[in-house]
Amino acid sequence: MGTMQDVARHAGVSVMTVSNVINGHPHVRESTRQKVLAAIAELDYHVNTAARNLRQGRSGVICLAVPDIDRPYFGLLATLLIERAAARGYELVVEQTSARRDRELDSITRSRLRSYDGVMLSSVQLHDDDATLLRGDFPLVVFGERPFSIPIDHVAMANERGTDLATQHLIDQGCTRIAIIGGQVGTGEVDVSTLRAQGYLTAMERAGLTVNPLWVHHADYSFEGSLESTGRLLDELGGEGGQPPVDGLVCATDVIAVSAIRVLRDRGFSVPEDVLVVGFDDVPLAQFLTPSLTAVRPDHEGMVDAALDMLVERIEGRRDPDDYRTFIGDVTLVQRESTRR
Repeated sequence: MGTMQDVARHAGVSVMTVSNVINGHPHVRESTRQKVLAAIAELDYHVNTAARNLRQGRSGVICLAVPDIDRPYFGLLATLLIERAAARGYELVVEQTSARRDRELDSITRSRLRSYDGVMLSSVQLHDDDATLLRGDFPLVVFGERPFSIPIDHVAMANERGTDLATQHLIDQGCTRIAIIGGQVGTGEVDVSTLRAQGYLTAMERAGLTVNPLWVHHADYSFEGSLESTGRLLDELGGEGGQPPVDGLVCATDVIAVSAIRVLRDRGFSVPEDVLVVGFDDVPLAQFLTPSLTAVRPDHEGMVDAALDMLVERIEGRRDPDDYRTFIGDVTLVQRESTRR
């Protein structure tokens, strides 16, 4: 295995240039970068991250704290972060907060005690009053939909646009009795459930469709909770002549959509012949279901890269301490069999 000096000689550049390429510094000409990368490959050079981190006073480990490890969306998020963090020379540790406020706060404290270089926190319970705790000298990026009145490093997605797209798609397919499972209104909170409900309401209003209050139906975002919520929605709405009480379902997550399809089939209704169903997240499972699931797809890769950029720049001291950033990932709609009659 070659050394950094060997790479520099092979590429005809300085050791400093090789170091700049390895560390992703932007002010390196592309032709020079390609020469260095080719030399690294030819000489089978590997960065000794342990020695580098020791010299720089870092552990080379960052933490991802999520509400539930077993939910498909967080599995997708963790997988992408592990791959992209490794490409930057960092390892990722995943911790579970169980969507509890005390454990979300503890994840920050534990990250300091365990000598992690930084933490990415998918927050459910932290509020605006906690914003000052999310700032400071410890590198921290928050994933989540709650707004904060002071700047923090924050990554979110276009939730309202997502359910607007989903609802409009069902309207374009001829649906007029459309419910949303996993949405809420009138809570006074701003979170995933209220934002996704608002996108649904915007599309319904734009189409001139009257919304039955029962159509906006709250749900636990687990498989079990979604099964119960879908069954309760159908029971409350009833139905006539063996027909389903709704002809379209906007589901706030893919997990809810999977559960909804199961309940509909158990009740004797077919998807998509009787009811069209749209999910949200587009996890890998969506394309392998029967029927395959139409879903809102957030820009997972863009959000992961933005979060890592924010975090690594802080860890490596390449950003002004008062320069806080927000990234809103866009969404698209992926149509599959669950909305194709």
